[in-house]
Amino acid sequence: MSEHFEVEPLGDHEYLLRARAGAETVVSRFRASETVAEQLHATPTDEQWLVEETAEFLAEHQPVIDLPPMVDLDDVAACYDDYLEQLGRRLASSKA
Repeated sequence: MSEHFEVEPLGDHEYLLRARAGAETVVSRFRASETVAEQLHATPTDEQWLVEETAEFLAEHQPVIDLPPMVDLDDVAACYDDYLEQLGRRLASSKA
């Protein structure tokens, strides 16, 4: 099930993400990792997209209500073996 996320840039590679989970609004802060962006050959203009797609990826693996208050893309890459592969495919598809 695809979730709807609102992503607001905060500067310095950080983003505020809001998502609806039933009657609740979940708020998490995301830190876009330059390391992850480099591994995916993403440009700086892809950074917000990486955050949105990471939120979608996490929503496929856990309830949105369980998103932690702070998410670092490096941590996601370390926790999920298929994260970089999945986001690489999504990035290629979005640019096709």
